[in-house]
Amino acid sequence: AERRGRLGLPLQNNASLKTTTPTAQEKKETLTGMSTEVGVNLTTKVDLMRECLRSIRRYNKDDGMKVKRAFETLLIYVTNVARDPDEDKFRKIRMSNPAFKERVGIYEQGVKFLELCGFERVEGGKYLVLPRERYDMAVFKSAGNILQSAITNPFFGLLSPQE
Repeated sequence: AERRGRLGLPLQNNASLKTTTPTAQEKKETLTGMSTEVGVNLTTKVDLMRECLRSIRRYNKDDGMKVKRAFETLLIYVTNVARDPDEDKFRKIRMSNPAFKERVGIYEQGVKFLELCGFERVEGGKYLVLPRERYDMAVFKSAGNILQSAITNPFFGLLSPQE
């Protein structure tokens, strides 16, 4: 149970649980930010993060290097926060930063990925900030694993079902 908890999996065996998975429409609403649930469990959050990255890859097939660079940049942000969550400079991203705008900011789903990690838009959308109380090590570990998979798997997001 402890191992399953660290991996962000349900603590009980899946065969004994009846889980409700969000419909494609609910996922889409959450991804677009039109409606979000306050108590989104880790498994759902991980699925939404994965879907953000899939949509970036799927809709930018022709520019694989740009997508890979976006994923690598997201991985740097996630790794920095996971390594030192008390460091303020890792928990604040200026949206107008040229490197951020060029690599991640051009993808709405890239920003949404960071928001799923716990970042919030503040000061009229000028910054993405991760409040210290919203930091969750399990979420950041899962985000890092998803990003690593997206970077190393050449078929990530391309073979998934499209809506």
